[in-house]
Amino acid sequence: MFIASDNTTIFILLISLGILAWGYYRARPFGKAGILSWLQSVSLMGPWLLFFGLTAFGIYINLVSILLLFVAATGIYIYLGRKLRSLAEELEDSQPKVPQEAETPTPEAVNLSDTSPETPQQQTPKTDTTPINPEDLKVIQGIFGIDTFFATETFPYQEGVIFKGNLRSDPEEVHGRLSSSLKEKMGDRFRLFLIENPDGKPVVIVLPSSNDPQPATGGQKILALVLLVITVATIFQAGGLLLGFDFFSEPRRYGEVLPIAIGIGSVLAAHEIAHQVIANRHQVKFSLPFFIPTVQIGTFGAFNRFESVLPSRKVLFDVALAGPAAGGLLSLLMLLVGLILSHQGSLFQVPTSFFQGSVLVGLLSKFILGNALQQSIVDVHPLTIIGWLGLVITAINLMPAGQLDGGRIIQSIFGRKVAGRSTFATFIVLAIASLVNPLALYWAAVILILQRNLERPSLNELTEPDDTRAAWGLLAIFMMIITLFPLTPTLASRLGIGG
Repeated sequence: MFIASDNTTIFILLISLGILAWGYYRARPFGKAGILSWLQSVSLMGPWLLFFGLTAFGIYINLVSILLLFVAATGIYIYLGRKLRSLAEELEDSQPKVPQEAETPTPEAVNLSDTSPETPQQQTPKTDTTPINPEDLKVIQGIFGIDTFFATETFPYQEGVIFKGNLRSDPEEVHGRLSSSLKEKMGDRFRLFLIENPDGKPVVIVLPSSNDPQPATGGQKILALVLLVITVATIFQAGGLLLGFDFFSEPRRYGEVLPIAIGIGSVLAAHEIAHQVIANRHQVKFSLPFFIPTVQIGTFGAFNRFESVLPSRKVLFDVALAGPAAGGLLSLLMLLVGLILSHQGSLFQVPTSFFQGSVLVGLLSKFILGNALQQSIVDVHPLTIIGWLGLVITAINLMPAGQLDGGRIIQSIFGRKVAGRSTFATFIVLAIASLVNPLALYWAAVILILQRNLERPSLNELTEPDDTRAAWGLLAIFMMIITLFPLTPTLASRLGIGG
């Protein structure tokens, strides 16, 4: 959708290879663990690099081969993940244990005014916050133990406290036990975060629950409603433009546009309902959608925010993936049914260049419509257009940037550092693509202004989603790429799309 030349494809491939080379350079100092992690990155990017590399040189890989590549890459990723976990367990078993009599720090040993060069407050701007009181601190210190988290240093942080120390067991188990103990002693007054510090070592941060994300205000709810009304209007306008008239000038023809509006609305509804259902299942609050209206395709989707703390990166992944999965599957089904029902005399007549705007749409259309794509104009069923628009809306929200669904998926699987880099990389790619398509510039601005920040850390940042979730995340990002990435002129010619 964004990039339309072989040279640009080659340029992006070179950037990807440079990222892999840089990753190898950064991984070498970490020994075997670093190399295994780098190989996981290679397994994730490998199918895309191979597919688009061959495409750039006019070599076509059929859909079955693409699926086989994806399955093979997923298997390699899972295998390397198991090797990494085995290596981590071996390293943990090889570390010497601290004698029990030295395990429990006394309150007198804690110095809240420590200003040594390694303390976190020297890396954080000073704010007018009230530190935790000594009585609460003493109670919180009592939750740590030899078999959970051995706290060695304590520092004030905002209105709470940071504990540096050694993790003694599985992060998920440790967080569960510490959180339960904290709630038993302090009620819901505090939240316990288990995260990594900049050095990659686990730390515990305890903050007041008053810092939790706040629910939407009345003004924000009114804004969400206003955006919904405007989006309904732009969806009708987009439908009218598809049918060749201006809906705002001829509103009495709403009956002609209604089926298209219902189709696009169904995709949006499936997306948002899936978000809410999975959020409720994990007992987290997810805000009302703030839709982005546009006359081109009706809407670019919606923004949402979490209104409660996230228990883990797994929950972040599940909620983020649920919307695109539901909306994307419905859109794909509409597209397939529309292509199957398309025949000579169907409602819409579209140029064959329409099918060159997406690798996914082009391949599916060629498989179903066959030689009909060699004509200059192709008659298609309305569901084809609706499904294609739904796929574009879904794919835009899957871009790996900030608090878009794709950015949240990347953050949940790979952590905040990688998510920050992917946001920057997405912004650069969009900036380059804007030389060809102004829509890319629009989204670059949206990400820069509204969506560049990552999601807040979850309570347990150390436990990564399992390999199955990582594989689904890989598939979602892959589907985003082949939906937004256009067929190159060389590949379109080889497929017989456009003569």
